[in-house]
Formats: sequence, structure tokens, C-alpha cells
Amino acid sequence: MAVIEMIAGSYEQITFGYRVKTDDKEWTPKPYFTHHGHTASISAVAASEKFVVTGSKDETIQLYNMKKRSEHGSLLKPSLCLDFYGSSHLLSGGEDGLLCVWSTKKWECLKSIKAHKGHVTSLSVHPSGKLALSVGTDKTLRTWNLINGRSAFIKNIKQNADIVRWSPDGDKYVVTASVTGTITNPKRISSVKFLNVRCVD
Repeated sequence: MAVIEMIAGSYEQITFGYRVKTDDKEWTPKPYFTHHGHTASISAVAASEKFVVTGSKDETIQLYNMKKRSEHGSLLKPSLCLDFYGSSHLLSGGEDGLLCVWSTKKWECLKSIKAHKGHVTSLSVHPSGKLALSVGTDKTLRTWNLINGRSAFIKNIKQNADIVRWSPDGDKYVVTASVTGTITNPKRISSVKFLNVRCVD
């Protein structure tokens, strides 16, 4: 029997954790933790094997230890998007246009990069940990070399992109404003993830 864990952030400033047993005919999420660490709505959620981190308009990143089921502290940094590389590093992007690389060992900022002229709206770390993609309100898609902290490539896009994600094998990426392919949806897309190399959810 497999169990899926889902993490969700809310406008009510609360992070929810759910478990779903996949052998059931009907998947019913069962709550197993809540965390109220923010004073404003949650704008970003990321999880590693040990930690759940959330970003908010209150200009903090809250850290929650999944193994101990307890608060682990906070980072004073505005954050609209978050992404882990394994369990060793966290990337954050915010309204200040900065892309920050954090070590999860001592939760210190190793590098701060001026990534966009405007907000960083989404970011994604390549499976190798050597590259990252970011999109912002300056209507650009940027590729970052995380080894030297420099821009590797800039692509102008015709509109502001909300989401960017690498595929699990790192050969492709998806951008909600990409011209490579278009999926029309009657409602606003708030999240996207590669389920496998060819399937996007």
C-alpha cells in the first residue's frame, strides 16, 4: 500500500499536511498536521524529506520540521517562490527580484543574485543541482548557473509567466507563458508539475 503526502498553503495563513492511501478506490485526504506560522497569506510551499518551508507576504520564510512535527524557525526574506535541491539547498525568489540560495545545514544564505527587474514569480532547480530557471514580471525566462551564480541564458517572453518547472529528467521544462506549446484552460492555473517525462498535471 502506497501513501502520498500532500502539503498545501492557504490564504488563511495556515499550512496543511494530508496523507492519501493510493490503494483506496476513492482517494480521500486525511489531515495529519497543521502549522500556523505566518501573519499573511501563504504564497509558496516547498518540501524536502525533512522540512516543509512556506513563503508569505509577511516577508518571512517559515521552517517546519516534518520528522519532529515542530516549528524550526524562520528566515527574514520576502518569498513568492521556493524550491529545494535535494535536502541540502533551498532556493527562494521574491518581490525584490532576488534569487537566494540557502544552505539547509545552518539555514544561511550562501548567495543572493539580482535575478529580475521586478518580482521573481517562479523558479525551478534542475535535477543536477547545477542550473535553475526563473521567470519574473520583467517578461523574461532566465537560466542560472548555480556553480558560479551567474546568468547563463535570457529569453524574452511575450507575457508575464506564473510558473516554470523542469521535467524529472531535466531534458525539458514547462512555462505557463511558453510558446513551445499551449494548453487552454478556462480558469487560472495556480500550480503545475511533471508527473513523468511526458505528462503534466
